[in-house]
Amino acid sequence: MNYLELLKLALPETIIAVMALVVLAVDLVALHELERRFRFIIGGMIACLGCAGAIVWMLISSSDANAFGGMLVVDPLTKFVKIALLVLTILTILLSMESDFTDHAGEYLALILFAAVGMMFLVSAEDILMIFIALELTSLSLYILTAFNKRDIKSAEASLKYFLFGGMSAAFTLFGLSLVYGLGGSTNLREIATALADKGLDPLLMVAIVMVVIGFGFKVAAVPFHLWAPDAYQGAPTPSAAFIASGSKVASFFIFAKVMAIGFAGEQLTQVQGSAAWHNYAGGWVPVIAMVAALSMILGNLAAIVQSSVRRLIAYSAIAHAGYMLIAVLSHNADSLASLVYYAATYGVTTIGAFGVVAVVEQGTGGEKLSDFAGLSRRAPVVSFCMLIFMLSLAGIPPLAGFFGKFYVFTAAVKSGAPDLGLLWLVILAVGMSAVSLYYYLQVLKQIYVAPVGADAGAIKVPVLTQIVLILVAAGVVVFGCAPNLLLGPLTEAVKGVGF
Repeated sequence: MNYLELLKLALPETIIAVMALVVLAVDLVALHELERRFRFIIGGMIACLGCAGAIVWMLISSSDANAFGGMLVVDPLTKFVKIALLVLTILTILLSMESDFTDHAGEYLALILFAAVGMMFLVSAEDILMIFIALELTSLSLYILTAFNKRDIKSAEASLKYFLFGGMSAAFTLFGLSLVYGLGGSTNLREIATALADKGLDPLLMVAIVMVVIGFGFKVAAVPFHLWAPDAYQGAPTPSAAFIASGSKVASFFIFAKVMAIGFAGEQLTQVQGSAAWHNYAGGWVPVIAMVAALSMILGNLAAIVQSSVRRLIAYSAIAHAGYMLIAVLSHNADSLASLVYYAATYGVTTIGAFGVVAVVEQGTGGEKLSDFAGLSRRAPVVSFCMLIFMLSLAGIPPLAGFFGKFYVFTAAVKSGAPDLGLLWLVILAVGMSAVSLYYYLQVLKQIYVAPVGADAGAIKVPVLTQIVLILVAAGVVVFGCAPNLLLGPLTEAVKGVGF
């Protein structure tokens, strides 16, 4: 493969990287004397234009290839996930345009684009070396984005905790992947699976798998590797927190599923997989992830109940949702992968919308506690209705997208345990915890629609752009809930097309 062909395959990532440099250069050279708001708007439009160009290229391009032994895999499935990531990036940038937490608009927008590049390379990789490099590119960008509000000490504290936990997780990941390389003799996931087929559940392989699960567990904020998430969600600038909660979740869960399903699953690796079936337990990575999923659902939902900060409530909710999505990871079949991507993508869009409403409340009241949402329906009715849709979708209420995300994940899990329905216990637990989650989501809506508003509280002025974005996001949640096949149909075909 020559460099021209490689550039053609990596053109979407190249476009985003070039646009990041363009945004940085334009802001430093031509926009430095303008007001902050105009700098954000102009830089944001340039960044959105680059993301839109990359999406258009992937839609019209028919180039599919596996370059350099899995370092860059381009197929319908990876294109689909990358388009979802770019849509989340565009939404994050649009919500950033009305922000006032920093004067460094160019640097902030460039870092969002660099994080997006890391995520795009991450989902395109089937080589453990490339996976680690892409993970670190993404993580380093997100660490800095978390600390970007220099006026708030909570932002620096959140970034430091995120960085320390992230550095620890990177060490676990690298150590685990190095052991996998030593056992498999290759960095390619498919070649590793072939090499491990005759080894069985080697003790060293058990250590390697545990290390990998720990590393990815930090990235997806699953229990007991979740401690960084509440502080990062609360202290980071709102658009940064939204991007961490959406884009990084989609990319991390997708690559986690690929690593486990391609590298450590298959008919010849049943001993490595093990079983989490009720009364039919067998050692392997599946029962480990099943336990992590169960703990995430329980702790995330129960801890969210007692939160007074809406940001922390969303953080613990995210931990619970990580547990739901892990059910799809341990199912490791074509249906579960399609349901996982659908769940992660719709969850990401919904979470960005929820953080957008939080940003409106913060600008209008100066806080983001539950009490700050009191009477929001009278002060900002359109934004309140959007929050109603987001909260009910996160709770899994039909016919919104969140309901069908859970439905497809749970269905895939039950099918994977057939004929003895071995994973039914985990699905029952997930349904029960979803019922628990409805309580704290309704607490937010109670404040918005039932709690009285102060006599001196006037209407909250919502920027037009923010209001338009929130309406579009809410409409998307409703549309993809009422007609899930608009997204799931092409996604299922993409999964089947790559022979997963």
